[in-house]
Amino acid sequence: MRIKIQKWGNSLALRIPKAIASQSRIRKDEYVNLSLENDKIIVEPVEGKKYNLEELISGIKKSNLHSVIDSGKRVGEEVW
Repeated sequence: MRIKIQKWGNSLALRIPKAIASQSRIRKDEYVNLSLENDKIIVEPVEGKKYNLEELISGIKKSNLHSVIDSGKRVGEEVW
């Protein structure tokens, strides 16, 4: 696929077609790794860390536990 490089501020930019973005798991507002190998530009999605409930709960300590927050009495159909 032939794509035109365009100027974006002081940098150069290219648009990634939707089909290629979908196939490569590149999504809006996510980060990618950009590298150069043998004069070729390589763009790879950055895999975010996967958390599980046990890991998250293990981080709860008395020192980082917040106090109860009272948001006031119900004014409508809220269920607390």
